[in-house]
Amino acid sequence: MVMANIICGLNEIGGGEMSLDVYLMLSDAVPVEPKIHVRRDGATVAIDRAEWDQLHPDREPVTVVEQDTRCAYQANITHNLNRMAKECDLYEPLWRPEEINATLGKHLIEPLRHGLARLRFERERLEQFNPPNGWGDYDGLCRFTADYLAACEQWPDALIEVWK
Repeated sequence: MVMANIICGLNEIGGGEMSLDVYLMLSDAVPVEPKIHVRRDGATVAIDRAEWDQLHPDREPVTVVEQDTRCAYQANITHNLNRMAKECDLYEPLWRPEEINATLGKHLIEPLRHGLARLRFERERLEQFNPPNGWGDYDGLCRFTADYLAACEQWPDALIEVWK
């Protein structure tokens, strides 16, 4: 299934009822490349054309050409993983950053590092919180957190926006 987020901007974004959407917003617009969005392991991810062609050699993708935007980073993950996140101190940094006074990417770097370390160290214990419906899993939360951490390190002064 191909999914497209049209423009990452406050008037155009909005979380779905079944997912957490995180954004890092800059004060100035940045140019963006066309993207191909797909669902993978309970999250919407962007892939490049080479990966699309490898996965679907006989099909043309739906690509989204976005306007310049203030959005430096966006990611999405299922709410089904919030219990696992709570178990490794990631719930507040991911779902409720305002509760730990995190407003900028740099405020999440240490909490995400800490939570990701716990997530990786306690894999066996945490996998019991994989959703029984198969929508999202331990590996997906690891990837989501690592990618978000890297984005916070890349854009430490970006404003955090969370839609849940």
